[in-house]
Amino acid sequence: MAFPTHRPRRLRENEAIRRLVRETSLQAGNFVYPLFVAHGRGLKRPVESMPGVHHFSPDTLLEEAAELVDLGIPAVILFGLPAYKDEVGSEAYDDEGIIQQAVRALKEHFPNLLVITDVCLCEYTSHGHCGVVEGGRILNDPTLDLLARIALSHARAGADVVAPSDMMDGRVAAIRQALDEAGFPHLPIMSYAAKYASAFYGPFREAAGSAPRFGDRRSYQMDPPNAREALREVALDLEEGADIVMVKPALAYLDIIRRVREEFHCPVAAYNVSGEYAMVKAAALKGWIEERRVVLEILTAIKRAGADIIITYHAKDAARWLKEGWI
Repeated sequence: MAFPTHRPRRLRENEAIRRLVRETSLQAGNFVYPLFVAHGRGLKRPVESMPGVHHFSPDTLLEEAAELVDLGIPAVILFGLPAYKDEVGSEAYDDEGIIQQAVRALKEHFPNLLVITDVCLCEYTSHGHCGVVEGGRILNDPTLDLLARIALSHARAGADVVAPSDMMDGRVAAIRQALDEAGFPHLPIMSYAAKYASAFYGPFREAAGSAPRFGDRRSYQMDPPNAREALREVALDLEEGADIVMVKPALAYLDIIRRVREEFHCPVAAYNVSGEYAMVKAAALKGWIEERRVVLEILTAIKRAGADIIITYHAKDAARWLKEGWI
């Protein structure tokens, strides 16, 4: 039957009924907030290309965490700016490294805040790549031991979840084995399972100081045109012991999020990355868009595509708006 028997506008008449029949519910409990941590004290340094995002030292990080807890954001993911870099990224697995210090501080003061740690080498290596480099090539298998050492060091510091982002083959299995053998069989792994070689990472590389010094990352991150490959990568990571899988970036890969959600019965995360954030901020600062509505629409789209977990730099603003009843 058609009009006038069926009138879809009946269910759009007012906000109360729109809320009652709303199909996708966005809430602060879905968010993970990325944080950049550097050595020092009293540091809160703006990241120029990402308005509202800062570098924190471990002490000012606690002030930021208190705000997140108050907003109902349940989790953070940490990225470190090391004091030194070398060919093998040794501060990444130093038990006194910046991430290890930050994890201990957060867990001491906010034991119920879920602390996720990024497991990778790019921020810590002098060449800026996510693996061991020899003769201009990024070597897969020699990198696995270093990634396992990073994850184990984060576990000893008190991390709640480790998140390998390097895209080396076999890294989930290597990390799972290292954690299990060291007495951390309970610690979940959130793998960056379908991480694309995207143009949307530029502002992050400024924030984390992680741009490669030569070449690019296309030999290990996924080729953007590929979808079936993403499903293969997710399947491999789950087989190796991943507990949560991630698609990165989010907006240009909503179809991948949907395909992963339909194919696999596991929690799915999506990373609303730095370039996606910076574009919205830049347009909002120019007055070209209404930031609040655009941000909530984007995050709802990511949730609707199938993401259970949304890693986003918009988390604080979005949590405030949701508290105020804007969706």
